[in-house]
Amino acid sequence: MTTTTKPSTGRLNYRVLIGSLSGSTIEWFDFLVYGTVAALVFNRTFFVTDSEFLSMMFAMASFALTFFFRPVGGVIFAHIGDRIGRKKTLFITLMLMGGGTVAIGLTPDYATIGVAAPILLILFRILQGIGIGGEWGGALLLAYEYAPKERRGLYGAVPQMGISLGMLLAAGAVALLTLMPEEQFLSWGWRIPFVASVVLVLIGLWIRARLDETPDFKKVKESGAVVRLPIAEVFTKHWRAVLVSIGAKAAETGPFYIFGTYIIAYATNLLDARDNIVLTAVAVAALVATVWMPIFGRISDSIPRAVLYRTVTIITILYAFPYYLLLHTGSTPALFLATAIGFGLLWGSVNAILGTLIAESFSPEIRYSGATLGYQLGAAVFGGTAPLIATALNEVSGGQWWPISVYIIVCAALGLIASFFVKHVAHRES
Repeated sequence: MTTTTKPSTGRLNYRVLIGSLSGSTIEWFDFLVYGTVAALVFNRTFFVTDSEFLSMMFAMASFALTFFFRPVGGVIFAHIGDRIGRKKTLFITLMLMGGGTVAIGLTPDYATIGVAAPILLILFRILQGIGIGGEWGGALLLAYEYAPKERRGLYGAVPQMGISLGMLLAAGAVALLTLMPEEQFLSWGWRIPFVASVVLVLIGLWIRARLDETPDFKKVKESGAVVRLPIAEVFTKHWRAVLVSIGAKAAETGPFYIFGTYIIAYATNLLDARDNIVLTAVAVAALVATVWMPIFGRISDSIPRAVLYRTVTIITILYAFPYYLLLHTGSTPALFLATAIGFGLLWGSVNAILGTLIAESFSPEIRYSGATLGYQLGAAVFGGTAPLIATALNEVSGGQWWPISVYIIVCAALGLIASFFVKHVAHRES
């Protein structure tokens, strides 16, 4: 018989953590492999124009567009999650995400079917956006709602590791594929991780099928506290917590897509770095983040999370200019170091505690809806647009990097401001 109680103090519930992490990793691999390939392939094979800048902008726009569908997916699946349960929702999102990813890998390019190619690519990318919009909240709550009170930082960090692990797999896979002859890579090599992800999806579904519903949701159901329309409850009574979540998300998602995604286009196109070298640097930084996140999450169980979050956002602000100074030395070790600090340590620290900070702001009966809405709205505004904004800033400034540093500072500053209000919107447990 499957246990439904939370683990005792000091004892980790490995089944729950693996179930949360595995699905999250698969979903984020599917989602992020697009961003990795978009910077190298889609501007040349799907968004074909007479201008290299326009082609890159269209490729980055296709990456950004789907972020505006993440809140849509979040609202749909968060409603299901708060009404029916976390586990059932996670099955649907994983299948939706996997289907969209495989379809992208099978889509003919512009040379084959013309303008229909980018249209289909965007439609399948929207499916990915809707899927990931519902996945994050479910994966987080699967871990958070099983966690002992004194281990919530650690448990909340585990599904967040799925982002960096997904990036590690995506960057690593594409880095290996770029070793192919360029013509083969652009023709069919890039498709391999998209199509092969179906295997990962099946594994994720099998793992999640073995898990029970979370204890917190069971209590909500047993007490009859299930809310008929959770999203309406969030908008009318918890909008302050949503705003704080959006601000907190800004300091994580903006820097993430600059340090982890835009760096690929920036270093290869403007610094003449080899694409497989840049991808390897991102993969190494993702590994650093993956190892660091549970450590930092556990630290946040001893030191107030808002204080830690505030500290890291300040360091990120201070790092925004040295980051590009390091990159522009032209040294490969400097590229690895800059990426490891920005992506691996700074982003890894913010991301490790972000999920728990947001989850703690909402009561169990509307937690899926509230946490998802704040997180995904923040991602839409500050995340997917980051590579697009960075590309535009670089162009209008005549190739200057400092405007991008200013953008990093603005995102981090919003998170810093939000951190002062976290305590005021936190859910008080009875």
